[in-house]
Amino acid sequence: MGETRIYLDHAATTFLRKEAFEEMLPFLKEQYGNPSSMYTLAREARQAVNTARERTASALGAEEEEIYFTSGGTEANNISIQGFMKSLGRKGHIIASAVEHHAVMDVCEELTREGHRVTYLPVDKYGRVNPEDLKQSIAEDTALIAVMTANNEVGTIQPVKEIGAIAREKGIVFHTDAVQAVGHIPMDVKEINADLLSFSAHKFNGPKGVGGLYVRRGLKIMPLFKGGAQEKKIRPGTENVPGIVGMGKAIELATGDLPGKMDKFSELRDFFIEGLLAMEGVILNGHPTQRLPGNINVSFTDIEGESILLSLDLEGIAASSGSACSSGTLDPSHVLMAMGLDHQTAHGSVRFSLGEGNNREEIEYVLEKLKPIVARLREMSAVKNRSR
Repeated sequence: MGETRIYLDHAATTFLRKEAFEEMLPFLKEQYGNPSSMYTLAREARQAVNTARERTASALGAEEEEIYFTSGGTEANNISIQGFMKSLGRKGHIIASAVEHHAVMDVCEELTREGHRVTYLPVDKYGRVNPEDLKQSIAEDTALIAVMTANNEVGTIQPVKEIGAIAREKGIVFHTDAVQAVGHIPMDVKEINADLLSFSAHKFNGPKGVGGLYVRRGLKIMPLFKGGAQEKKIRPGTENVPGIVGMGKAIELATGDLPGKMDKFSELRDFFIEGLLAMEGVILNGHPTQRLPGNINVSFTDIEGESILLSLDLEGIAASSGSACSSGTLDPSHVLMAMGLDHQTAHGSVRFSLGEGNNREEIEYVLEKLKPIVARLREMSAVKNRSR
């Protein structure tokens, strides 16, 4: 296979920004102290963690003491949902959208086996939750509402401000998985009335293996692990100092010129979508305007998305068939199915996600390569169907 020359899978992961790596480097070498110790080397590490916490809190409109560091978005979602429900001391009702990431869906399924009740909100053809459906689903024992900020597959942005307002009015805790949103669209925990919010560094050009959780001050969370006092016992264990430092710098950079970055990628996204829809048999998945600036998800009729991806890879182009966490499965995307797509159309989906370094010339090249690939695969599909 050829070398990857054009990377269009930033929703799966991003490269590490040079500035973040340079800030991490001392803590991978000479400044190796444990933040929990008392001597100078440890105090330097502790100060670096505190600086990252300040930067992260500032980017999210939170207070420093409301930010907890984790190994990533999956752990943050688990701590949020399981930790809060365990803190109730009773069985409760959870409302979640039908298009949540598996890191939320699988937790909810586990909680149902423990006796909790879960209602999954339907979405429209664009993948958006209707706040009125949420209101109708609230019961006396509803304890938690979990609706992601932006979908990892189709990029649709949920009406989290309205959802948060409903939750706050009803006295229900609101959790949002903002892994795809932080660093890409404005996020303010107070503006959306979030009680719990998850994020992950490698989605905004930070290092892998580190993420975080916002917990509104005063909200009780039961830790999933025991064994230390780090992160106020919410997430015990020696801190990943280099990763935390890198995330702090990355989130500062990612949110520094957000309006300009959003304009740039929205324009590039729309140019790409226009070129794709000009091709025969291409369907746009997700909301046409209420979507992440860098997300393009389309279905190619009569073709398997995996076949397109393999052909693109031979041309040095990296894209995805949906969520990286569920790649390798033959099951169609639960997100696309919830949006009403049939199995065949869902299997023909491809996600392109833009990020730092992508430009118009690359998109033109991809469109140029896609046309003959699609034509060849459609012909193969037609021949196969005729031979049956």
